[in-house]
Amino acid sequence: MTAAPDGGAAAQRRRRHTGLLLAAGGAVAFSGKAIIVKLAYRHGVDAVTLLMYRMLFALPLFAAMAWWASRREGTAPLSRRDWLGIAWLGLTGYYAASFLDFWGLQYISASLERLILYLNPTLVLLLGWLLHGRRVTARQMAAMALSYAGVLVVFGHEVSLDGRATLVGSLLVLASAISYALYLVHSGQMVGRIGALRLVSLATLVACMLCIGQFVLLRPLAAAWVPAPVLGLSMLNAVLCTAAPVVMVMLAIERIGAGLTAQTGMLGPLSTLALGVLLLGEPFNAWIVVGTVLVLAGVLWVSRTGAGS
Repeated sequence: MTAAPDGGAAAQRRRRHTGLLLAAGGAVAFSGKAIIVKLAYRHGVDAVTLLMYRMLFALPLFAAMAWWASRREGTAPLSRRDWLGIAWLGLTGYYAASFLDFWGLQYISASLERLILYLNPTLVLLLGWLLHGRRVTARQMAAMALSYAGVLVVFGHEVSLDGRATLVGSLLVLASAISYALYLVHSGQMVGRIGALRLVSLATLVACMLCIGQFVLLRPLAAAWVPAPVLGLSMLNAVLCTAAPVVMVMLAIERIGAGLTAQTGMLGPLSTLALGVLLLGEPFNAWIVVGTVLVLAGVLWVSRTGAGS
């Protein structure tokens, strides 16, 4: 008589453990993008070319996702308004955010880049207040101040070493984070109608075409000839750090919910910090430790107060 309940509890535990592993894997894979980009830059490639190859290799993967998601989530035809929304999200959420991020990584460390991008929940909160008049509580403001203080600690240390480059790179990555926050704010209105995976894959396909088109317009065809390691790194970036994390995070949300998935995502900055030290030889000092702790504490506080107070 007790076998069924025990079996059900065991299944729930397995589902939760699988969800946590998927969320952790997705966070680490996403964060690996900065490491791969920095490694590729050592071969003399620029942001336009590197982003083109990343999206070129990712395009068939997201096309397959879009086809599968349309079959799974329904095949209702998309309206003209839906296509315009998808195009806008592809432009802001993936094309602009990716290009600005890749560009910024030419100037700053992977650790600082990841900390700036991890301010995203606070930016979504601020944009919700600015664009839609959503209330921001005093606790949320305090949590945001904590996160921004953490970024300023690391930024202040790096700008003292390489002032102009750090300033330019940080502003570019901040612009990337704002662009992606705009995507998150507006995508929430479309997810229920189109479906999460279908929306993400179609918007990314738009971004893929924009990135490839940007290369065609701005670079001669000869610029496509890059060292073999750049091609390998770009393929790894497209598969491991672009397509795979999208699927892993979506599956994690299905199993453990968006809140716990987001909290597990805090492994991202920590893994970037560790990989940056091990693979890139980036410094590991008290400034980075303090800044990382402040950013993670502030984002965790924002995430909790967003649901509560």
